[in-house]
Amino acid sequence: MTGHSARAARAIAHLGEVDPALAVLALWCRHRDGTGPTMTAGDVITYGPGFDRLGLPEQVGLVAHHVLHVALRHSDRQAGLAERLGAAFDPALFGLAADGIINDTLILAGHAIPRPAVTLTALLAEAGLAAQSAIAALEDWDADRLAMALHSDPKRAERLRDWGASRGFSVDLAVGEPRDKGKGQSVSDWRNQILRAMEAGRKAGAGIGRLGAILADLAPDTVPWELHLRGLLAQALTERPRQSWRRPSGSWLARMAEAERAGGPVPVYEPGRARLDHRARIVIGLDTSSSISPQTLRLFTAEAEAIARRTGAEAHLMAFDETVFAQERLDPNGWHALRETGLRSGGGTCFDDLFEKAGRIRPSITVVLTDLDAPLPPAPGFPVLWAVPNTVAAPAWGRVLRIGGLQA
Repeated sequence: MTGHSARAARAIAHLGEVDPALAVLALWCRHRDGTGPTMTAGDVITYGPGFDRLGLPEQVGLVAHHVLHVALRHSDRQAGLAERLGAAFDPALFGLAADGIINDTLILAGHAIPRPAVTLTALLAEAGLAAQSAIAALEDWDADRLAMALHSDPKRAERLRDWGASRGFSVDLAVGEPRDKGKGQSVSDWRNQILRAMEAGRKAGAGIGRLGAILADLAPDTVPWELHLRGLLAQALTERPRQSWRRPSGSWLARMAEAERAGGPVPVYEPGRARLDHRARIVIGLDTSSSISPQTLRLFTAEAEAIARRTGAEAHLMAFDETVFAQERLDPNGWHALRETGLRSGGGTCFDDLFEKAGRIRPSITVVLTDLDAPLPPAPGFPVLWAVPNTVAAPAWGRVLRIGGLQA
């Protein structure tokens, strides 16, 4: 399935001699010559005139770099992250994350890469994110999670963009299509090809095949927590008809009419279905002493707002520490204020006042953003979803959704 590139033909052929895994993956890429910089867009690698000025080892390393961009679906994953973050998304930050992971992978596999270059260990050090070694960093970070961490602090993000420029970084990755909507090979196709390629490299004992088991980027999280939240809220807020003995069912009315027409026996009464007599409501309990980052709060409120508007549910914010100190119904302006809010923080945590006040609203569901670092009161008479930033022990009641997996 390989395309044609006279410019990169020699390097692609040499790749087969030094790295069997990447050589297999290169067959699934389309290689083209172009007039601009060397870029990856989906499964197409376009080699620019600057490629000719590199020595053969650096050409092989650059081909390997872009083959990994394709195989790891960085274009499409970048599009998925852009969809999640909206206007806050910066392709340079995703590019830094993806390039850092790929470059350290290739260095460990024995490839030469054009210098200067961004490496994962140097990027983590500059960002203040701890990593003991290149191997430990590659085991811990995938491109999506690292890019989310780089986006979480605007001041740090600006510093990293300047740092990347000083290291010769420029964006070499075009935005693709999120969640496998685009043309070309599917997620499952690429996963199968990577498995075959890594097995070939492992048997040969050369190239990236020796590293496959340690690369977190080979198996990133495929379902963002926002999608889990969307499903849970939609399920809780969707209005479901209930049985009503005051309203006969349609089938009973039909049988009753037939019995009267034919003079037959009267059928046994069947109750019908009635719609709920109150509007669905969601209470958002915001624990201001918790470790929820501003970025995660923005993502959370965007999802909650979309669900509330789609279902027509009322939404109420209750910010609390030891007591509820701010309570507001979130009309359209209220949602904007919540995303930009500067609530007080610090202090202890107690859930008693929150659930007492939430119970007065009769919510369809209460979602509590918290670190769960407080004793739980008795279970209330409504569903509770705990949205937590880190892994916690399962509480005695309520459902837990971890929403901090992609934070710094």
